Amino acid sequence: MGKTADLTAVQKAIIDTLKREGKTQKEISERIGCSQSAVSRHLSGKSVGRKKCGKKRCTTRRGDRTLRKIVEKDRFQTLGDLRKQWTESGVETSRATVHRRVLLNQKQRQKRLTWATEKQHWTVAQWSKVLFSDESKFLHVIRKSRCQSLEEDWGEGNAKMPEVQSIPCEVL
Repeated sequence: MGKTADLTAVQKAIIDTLKREGKTQKEISERIGCSQSAVSRHLSGKSVGRKKCGKKRCTTRRGDRTLRKIVEKDRFQTLGDLRKQWTESGVETSRATVHRRVLLNQKQRQKRLTWATEKQHWTVAQWSKVLFSDESKFLHVIRKSRCQSLEEDWGEGNAKMPEVQSIPCEVL
């Protein structure tokens, strides 16, 4: 038979109270609904919580807050740059850890959950009409029978899109 759940804080308090009242371990276990050995382990101090499964976190909440501040300074940094700055602040991690830590806030999580519940019962036909992207708009201009992204022409830091006259384009 496998191990059952650990005793809750309420159950432990009840065990202590009933023991002070002079009840036996058997009476306590019957009253709480757990095994006599669990009562015995708690009273003898041998009751230790179960070891948590999975790998331990390599960062702390404080380190995560530091990363969030770094991201808020410049939201368009690469993961490599974020990792470098985070390492300079004293947190040694991998690029993958940085990727996992840049998480959504509560409002964004709620929006995603709402969207998912709305689409929960969609048919295959409805999903076939959906084009998935990374939420970016891609503007392609057709030049000499080939498509070219205008972002290549913008260069770094240019806020204004170059003007293109009478060339058909489409937004995906």
